Amino acid sequence: MRTVNKVIIIGNITRDPIIKTTEGGNKLALFTIATNRYYKTSAGEEKSEAEFHSCIAWGGLADRIEKFLTKGKLVYVEGRLKTRVIEKDDGDKLYKTEVVAMNLIFLNKKGETSDESKEEIEIDPSSAGVDDDNMF
Repeated sequence: MRTVNKVIIIGNITRDPIIKTTEGGNKLALFTIATNRYYKTSAGEEKSEAEFHSCIAWGGLADRIEKFLTKGKLVYVEGRLKTRVIEKDDGDKLYKTEVVAMNLIFLNKKGETSDESKEEIEIDPSSAGVDDDNMF
């Protein structure tokens, strides 16, 4: 049976992306997207809760993110979840779950217009040539 690992997020960039290059020469972009969940309590009080999603993009998509993505931009990101295990110096393991972005679309907020916001950025995962298990 086939399985599915797909994530779609629409939210705001929390800070300017961090751009890195691996020892193998592959470019990557690290960024965080904030989303909000709105709900009512049992007492009828309206509340919101922020969630922060760590994202990573590779290759050509990382190039475009470096050029256009800045703090506060509203974006649509489509990708997959990837959990990395990071072993700390003391032997403890840290688990980090990230969204590996494969498609990114700049969105406009009300009253905002710009040419780059209409641009859709997509990367073909088979052409990325990146083993994200060994990215650092």
